[in-house]
Amino acid sequence: MRRKASLILLAFAVFCTALSPLLRWYAFPRLAKIPAHQYQDMVLEAKDATLLDYGTMQSRKVDKVSIVQTLKGNVEASEKIEKTAGRDVVVWDGLSYVQGPDGKMVSKIPERYIFDAHTQEPVHATGEMVDGDAVRREGIEFKWPFLTEKRDYEYFDAQARVTAPIHYKGTQDFRGVNVYYFEQTIPWTKVPFPKTMPVKGITPESVAKTGTTRWYTTVRKFWVEPATGAPVYGEEIHKEELRGGTLLGDRDKVTAFSGHVKMREDYIDSTVDLVKSQRVLIMLLTSYLPWGFLILGAGLLSLSLHLEARSRRPADPAPTETHEPEPVSA
Repeated sequence: MRRKASLILLAFAVFCTALSPLLRWYAFPRLAKIPAHQYQDMVLEAKDATLLDYGTMQSRKVDKVSIVQTLKGNVEASEKIEKTAGRDVVVWDGLSYVQGPDGKMVSKIPERYIFDAHTQEPVHATGEMVDGDAVRREGIEFKWPFLTEKRDYEYFDAQARVTAPIHYKGTQDFRGVNVYYFEQTIPWTKVPFPKTMPVKGITPESVAKTGTTRWYTTVRKFWVEPATGAPVYGEEIHKEELRGGTLLGDRDKVTAFSGHVKMREDYIDSTVDLVKSQRVLIMLLTSYLPWGFLILGAGLLSLSLHLEARSRRPADPAPTETHEPEPVSA
């Protein structure tokens, strides 16, 4: 009986031990993916900002500038690309919509970002663009890979259409979440005008004829939860200038926008809650279950060996009966 129980425990021990690496190295890459239909939005604000009035071509201080960012999964486009890419692909149709304190549009820049559902590496396909201009991304954008490492990454800047390092600066605690802090600086760079301008009748082509150019610089900051690779918070110290040309008259340059852009408080809370719940799922596949099954397998193996050893131990000899000598009579 003991030997039969020992064999059953041994079988379970082998199963649990084999399941441990399968969960980590086989199931995790196939189950941890960005869903193709995902939709998310984010509102950022720059308070006490400087904004250009295109009607007068004068910079003025404003109470607040709002940036609404939306990312919508395009399932139809992702399925089409997957047929030739040979892997799970996510297509995000994004829009960055900037509005002034009066609610009027300052700029809106559409974007299509195509990437691997698990690794977040860019996938190059027809339709990849920023503001209607075809681009070929290198590096990540919007999201870091699952199990983010303490190292620098290449990050794509949509304004300048360039990829530059975003540097790991250390580990911090952000509202009870252990995060990695990253920072990227884009130096002053000449960038194109948005296709949609805030004043009717003004187009990028008409501005280009005046000789005026648009320049941009930013310091980009992200606090990233490493298991999910999701930013829980972000900021930008953002500046734009118009330089040269007849549009500015006798001025060499004028500030088009300057402000410290931060996530709105209510979006911070919802993002932190979402990331906390997703982190549990990632940790189950990469740590909790693999280590749990490995420890359970080791325990079952020890118990199996113990029962096997007891089943092989020789039985104790039966005790012999002793009789009192009968008395001898004369």
